[in-house]
Amino acid sequence: MTSTTEATTEARVLEMAGIHNFRDYGGYAARAGRLRKGMLWRSGQHSDATVEDLARIHTLDIATVIDLRGDSERRANPCLRHAEFAGNVVFHPGETASAAGRAAHEEAARDVRTPDDARRAMRNLYQTLPFRPVLVGTYRLYMKALAERDGPSLLHCLAGKDRTGVAAALVHDLLGVHGDDIMADYLLTNTAGNAEARIEAGARHVRQGFGVSMDDAAVRVLMGVEAPFLETAFAAIRESYGNTERYAREVLGVTPEMLQAMERNLVEA
Repeated sequence: MTSTTEATTEARVLEMAGIHNFRDYGGYAARAGRLRKGMLWRSGQHSDATVEDLARIHTLDIATVIDLRGDSERRANPCLRHAEFAGNVVFHPGETASAAGRAAHEEAARDVRTPDDARRAMRNLYQTLPFRPVLVGTYRLYMKALAERDGPSLLHCLAGKDRTGVAAALVHDLLGVHGDDIMADYLLTNTAGNAEARIEAGARHVRQGFGVSMDDAAVRVLMGVEAPFLETAFAAIRESYGNTERYAREVLGVTPEMLQAMERNLVEA
């Protein structure tokens, strides 16, 4: 299978006033055909969504929202929904970051001062993301929803880049999307929508929690994504399970039958 050039375009990004990183991660060539467009959406949280944002999302007919945040994040920043939203919101109860109320990248910021500190912290974080019990619980619900529900889904965490990035990449890999496209979709976080506004918003949270002594360049590393971060997560999976398929089967409960159902729901010949 060859990589698709469309992976590097931003045609899949929907501009939202109050939601960062909202985009379609379908449309890529896969093992059994091509991922359907308009079925797989990802974003940051919706706590600051405008009325216009919610109206636009409503037209997407989202059937399932997969919320990768922890309980305290949801309490602190409840997501807004359209008045006529009738989909299911699924999550595993508990905290997906080790510090209650913190997003994964904020947790990583604890001892960061320089860009090198930030990169080291993010790689350490990504080694753990595929194995955190509460996050794994929601990943399992995510896979189950993709196999059992044939409507569009929306996957999100706080910034829509780390917990969400690993989850989307896992689905891409399981469905046979080319590695170049998997990485290009992951890195699209850095330019999708108003990236500077996303960085500014995230920087406020990071600085409030961990002081003002952090370099501006370090904050930008924490609020972005880099290829070695995702590569670290996949390397950790291979080290423990040999390949993604075995990890998905033994940790996320993705049986061969579930994978076939995901292909029926998400892939067009």
